[in-house]
Parts: sequence; structure tokens; C-alpha cells
Amino acid sequence: MKNTISLLVVSLVALFSMTTYAQKDKSKRPSPPAKAEGTIDGAKIVIDYSTPFVKGRKIFGALEPYGKVWRTGANEATSFEVDKNIKIEGKELPKGKYTLYSIPGEKEWVVIFNKTTGQWGTEYSESTDALRVTVKTEKAAKLVEQFNIAIEGNKIVFRWENSQFAVAVKG
Repeated sequence: MKNTISLLVVSLVALFSMTTYAQKDKSKRPSPPAKAEGTIDGAKIVIDYSTPFVKGRKIFGALEPYGKVWRTGANEATSFEVDKNIKIEGKELPKGKYTLYSIPGEKEWVVIFNKTTGQWGTEYSESTDALRVTVKTEKAAKLVEQFNIAIEGNKIVFRWENSQFAVAVKG
């Protein structure tokens, strides 16, 4: 009887430990973490975000409504860090760490650099915006199943579902 109880306790502790580890291991999430890194005009840019999937759903205009602030990814808020002052679409953004939000639109997107960092993705306050820029959206060449942010040349490119848009950056 003692051996059975001991085995049960050991099994429960092992199960609890694995569950706790899996919850901390962000790569096991349905929207795993990703990082976009690059240098534009000598400014190092690092974007940490989570990557949701389409999974057969209508995303923009449905799951993520047009005209409403979106966390620009999943899970924790997407972080944007730059080590030098830069210009985003011709507007000044001081070096530092920001949270990226966006407002999807059928023809244009608003990209928001917010001064509050470290929060869950849905915790947004317009009063702490550092910069907002509006960019044109275009149809992606093909369905983009997993949300993606990439630094390509002097642009930061966002792609998901049937949409993509780019933000121009200068050092």
C-alpha cells in the first residue's frame, strides 16, 4: 500500500511539473513566438511577437474587425526595439522599446508605436502612443497561413491571411 501511494505521489508530481513546464514553454503555444531582427541605416531593430494561424477562418474584417485596434500578433503585446533614433514613414521615432499595435483597414492600416511595454496584447491605451503612421495595404500574392513580420531592405513587412503592408524606415 505504501509503495502504491508513493508511486501515485511521484506520478502526480511529475505530471504537475510537465504541465507547468509546458505552460512556460512558449514554443508549445497555438501561436508560437517569433522574432524579426535586422539593421536599417545602422539602426538595429528587434521585433518580438507571437504568430497566430488562419486555420480556415476569415481574419481581417471578421475575427480582427476593420477600424479596431489589434495587438499585431497574439498573446503578449508585440514589442519593437530600436537602438537609434529613426524615421517611420518620415516621422521621428526616438530610440527605445515600444509596443506595436495596428488598426486594420481594407485599403489602409494604422501602425501604432506605444510607449507602454510588457503588457498583455489587449491592454492598450491611446494616451501612451508615441507615433502613429498610416500605410497602404495590398493583397498578398497567396494565402499567408501564419502571421509574419519581416525586415526586408528598408521596410518592415507584415503579412497574414490575404493582406500585407510595409512600413518604411530610415536611420
